[in-house]
Amino acid sequence: MDIWTYQSVEYVTVAGEAWLASASEYPRSMRALWESRPWAPSVLPCGRAFDVISMPSLFGRRVLDELWASGPGCGPVAVFRGRTLLFAQPGAAPRLRRLLAWEEWARDVPPLLCHGKGDTVTVPPVQRMVNSPDSPGLGSGRWIVAPESREPWLPGASVVLWACVRAAREPVGACPP
Repeated sequence: MDIWTYQSVEYVTVAGEAWLASASEYPRSMRALWESRPWAPSVLPCGRAFDVISMPSLFGRRVLDELWASGPGCGPVAVFRGRTLLFAQPGAAPRLRRLLAWEEWARDVPPLLCHGKGDTVTVPPVQRMVNSPDSPGLGSGRWIVAPESREPWLPGASVVLWACVRAAREPVGACPP
């Protein structure tokens, strides 16, 4: 199954909004902002409800394909300004940074931006405008896998590392069996 085609969701569910808002110091204010401007991207802090691993868009697609084809799947994923944003367990960002710096396979993986406690990320709108650009590099971004529950499954650093190494070692253009 191709998540880029079949599981792309145009909006975040009410439960997913609650989870995203829980990342904010002021969740009720965040929900009020989304109620008045559901088509605007938002800035949320990392480290409380999630960390975010940001990767080049094409590499991100390969990582997600690995997670879905050979791994456990993934939680919320977005694209914003030409980058894939993979939402991960809180604490995954600093651990992944350390693993990539220590392990020999890091040279195969393109540079990743690991956003954890103390960082913020811009997330796509909770609803998508009807005439918004479809290109991942344009507009306010979009959800590939939108948050659907108050407690989505999020991969840890070791799962993300596994998927990144597999994606980096897979020959470009190779199709899974």
